[in-house]
Amino acid sequence: MRTPLIAGNWKMNGSKPMVRELVSGILASLDSSRDVELLLIPPSTYVAMVSSLIEATPLRLGGQDVSVHESGAFTGEIAGSMLSEFGCQYVLVGHSERRSLHGESNEEVAAKFVAAQGAGLQPILCVGETLEQRQGGETETVVGHQVAAVIERAGIAAFSKAVLAYEPVWAIGTGETASPDQAQAVHAFIREQIARENATIAGRLRIVYGGSVKGDNAPDLFARDDIDGGLIGGASLTAESFMAIYRAA
Repeated sequence: MRTPLIAGNWKMNGSKPMVRELVSGILASLDSSRDVELLLIPPSTYVAMVSSLIEATPLRLGGQDVSVHESGAFTGEIAGSMLSEFGCQYVLVGHSERRSLHGESNEEVAAKFVAAQGAGLQPILCVGETLEQRQGGETETVVGHQVAAVIERAGIAAFSKAVLAYEPVWAIGTGETASPDQAQAVHAFIREQIARENATIAGRLRIVYGGSVKGDNAPDLFARDDIDGGLIGGASLTAESFMAIYRAA
């Protein structure tokens, strides 16, 4: 049985008052009897603050990005050890905005995956296709190459301590959402790709969906066999909308 994961990626949003209000609202609505893992992924400037606010609670903490380097003259970069030191257990690698806005290649993403695990973090590997690629029938090719690059660099065993997130680029922040059938088809494809290397790891691997998930569409998405939760963007910025998705899981 795979424990559902609901991860809130705040992206470049936040302020001290907003963080206090949001975390307080989430904790007030948390039901510890639910077998759902809840993860907050704030900007790096608020990691320490969130860490202190969720101490001794079931909430988990993650980073939005990680450097391939452990330390050194890399201005603006954040090492995995720095995230771990402030209580992070997870970190995003290969988010579509990093790939598109910062030009991160499949190879660089794979290197970040390895660096994250080297620092004791669980990478959340983000994969997904653009609208043009989907319309061109390239979804499986694109996603398959993104996953294969990490298998080649890290080995299949590395996926026993990782999460995969399918986020169709055309559905991120657009209000568009892949239908449950569309999302399930890609999740099943990813799990089958992993299973060809190791069926046991594939069966245990959590694959979450990201792309305009909201409280009203979450139940249908999460009811699918291979969708193990969500990577939530805009809806994670208010406790009410985020916890509606949490309850759906």
